[in-house]
Amino acid sequence: MQVGRKSCWKQLQASFFRLLCLLPTGFPVRSVDMQRTTDNITIRQGDTAIIRCYVDDKVSRVAWLNRSNIIFAGQDKWSLDPRVDLVTKGQLEYSLRIQKVDVYDEGSYTCSIQTKQKPKTSHVYLIVQVPASIYKVSEDVIVNEGSNVTLSCLASGRPDPIITWRLLNPSGEPRAAGWEEFLDIIGIMRNQAGRYECKASNDVATPDVKYVNVVVNYPPTIQKIQSSETPVGRVGMLQCDANAVPKPEFEWYRDEKRMTNTQSINIQMLGTTTILVFSNVSEEDYGNYTCVATNRLGIQNASVFLYSECTQHLSPLTQPLL
Repeated sequence: MQVGRKSCWKQLQASFFRLLCLLPTGFPVRSVDMQRTTDNITIRQGDTAIIRCYVDDKVSRVAWLNRSNIIFAGQDKWSLDPRVDLVTKGQLEYSLRIQKVDVYDEGSYTCSIQTKQKPKTSHVYLIVQVPASIYKVSEDVIVNEGSNVTLSCLASGRPDPIITWRLLNPSGEPRAAGWEEFLDIIGIMRNQAGRYECKASNDVATPDVKYVNVVVNYPPTIQKIQSSETPVGRVGMLQCDANAVPKPEFEWYRDEKRMTNTQSINIQMLGTTTILVFSNVSEEDYGNYTCVATNRLGIQNASVFLYSECTQHLSPLTQPLL
């Protein structure tokens, strides 16, 4: 049965060329257009393509073919595709229109002409472009500082899209990161954390963009400490700031004793800052206090001082807690 169908189809195509000689007249082609070599028409997926074929007042018969398949013979439509029709202006144009073009429409199209002198053909190659589209991108990443990280961004399109990576800083200024589908970061540092933008572009349409958030964990680093010179009877405050991911936890010590909230002492936690507040400083409160910042990756401490004008002021010292 399959062999029989192929045989019938070949006979049908062969008969088409004989059919040209029997088609109605009135669609001669302008010889200057029909003598061209193969032209290319580039169209974006989803748009409408019009493949031009012009005629004059010479007697001829015309047809459209695609890869030797008959689309139109004269005004008779052989194709079953509802997207395909003719564009005619009187007897001066015999153009093929394809709506909502897709990639399978790409290929060679032939406008075939039968004149009194000799047959003529115009060949057009339809190129279908597809906008870049990212179909797979890395999930958000959480890693420890010093680890190796690979981010992936896979995209499709015609022509093949170009992939670019960049790190968007909190300041809003992008920092170049890479030009490949896979972005390798060896020994990632805390300043490389942030939002990474993957952009796929092939100049067919607006680039497709996706984002990956990268969180870099690192142990606490105490950035700022503030001692306090406070007279007896006044409010005194000792401050300690630390950077860390995850967010650090704080403790206050005096000598070996851990400080807790009392009627005269209040420990405040404000994000990555802790403040030790003395509501009514007494002589016994003066001295050296230790701020300790910890998370699951490490620990660091710093000494701060509550003193009066008469108390010898020792310089604050930042050092790791062993």
